[in-house]
Amino acid sequence: MAYIKCEENESVEKAIKRFKRLVEKEGTIREFKLRQYFEKPSAIEHRKKKALARKQMKKNKKGFSSKSY
Repeated sequence: MAYIKCEENESVEKAIKRFKRLVEKEGTIREFKLRQYFEKPSAIEHRKKKALARKQMKKNKKGFSSKSY
């Protein structure tokens, strides 16, 4: 659970901004959105494999373009 301590002379807007950054860093909202509906374990594995493949392709593409011939 994310929480912050507000200082005496800190504005509400600044405290809310710090809280939003903390929640984003922890991944709370992302996890909530993933848990809104049931996903089969096989679908989870499939999604993770596709994400890994995209990451590898991006890494390979980046490395390929930086080489000089």
